[in-house]
Amino acid sequence: MTETTDRHRAPRATGLLIHAAARYDLLVWLFTLGRERALRERILGFANLKPGETVLDVGCGTGSLAIAAKRHVGPTGTVCGIDASPEMLARASKKASKTGHEVIFRNGAAQALPFPDGQFDAVLNTLMLHHLQRKAREQCAREIRVLKPGGRALVVDFAAPAYQKKGLLAHFHRHGHVKPGEIIAILGEAGLTIVDSGAIGFRDLQFVRASVPG
Repeated sequence: MTETTDRHRAPRATGLLIHAAARYDLLVWLFTLGRERALRERILGFANLKPGETVLDVGCGTGSLAIAAKRHVGPTGTVCGIDASPEMLARASKKASKTGHEVIFRNGAAQALPFPDGQFDAVLNTLMLHHLQRKAREQCAREIRVLKPGGRALVVDFAAPAYQKKGLLAHFHRHGHVKPGEIIAILGEAGLTIVDSGAIGFRDLQFVRASVPG
């Protein structure tokens, strides 16, 4: 299910906006060497989702992680995905329909989430911050206001630029990166408590986990 925000109120997204949804999925397949499902499950393991929880996937792209999260929270849980690219959301909605999982997809900017304060148990932000400039990253971090007291955030991103490496993926795609220390800093400035951080265990991906004081 895909929803759109009011055009007159929805903020304009800043940073890199991806429209080639099918190409994006191909790049993910190349990056993971066909092991994207295993990587998603590894990421969701860090999120520690529980049945019945409400989850928001910020910058959900083509919806694969949001759909996987729905399987974790079960029929009593709710998963929303938000992305600024209509093309990515259209592909995400088709994926969800094929799998039979009900996920709510909405069009909007990560810097001004169209949700009230304290709505979600968990917020996921994966492979998205490197598309934004520092100011936009800070705005995105402040939008963690949508977490409930005691809620948790999981941020995953590249720790080093891929163009320093050689290989098939680097030939097709050069992505940015975000230093883990910067993620920790902007989450702390937004009022979250850092729980832990480290390597995902897959290429140069790093995670930061944080929580809202209860």
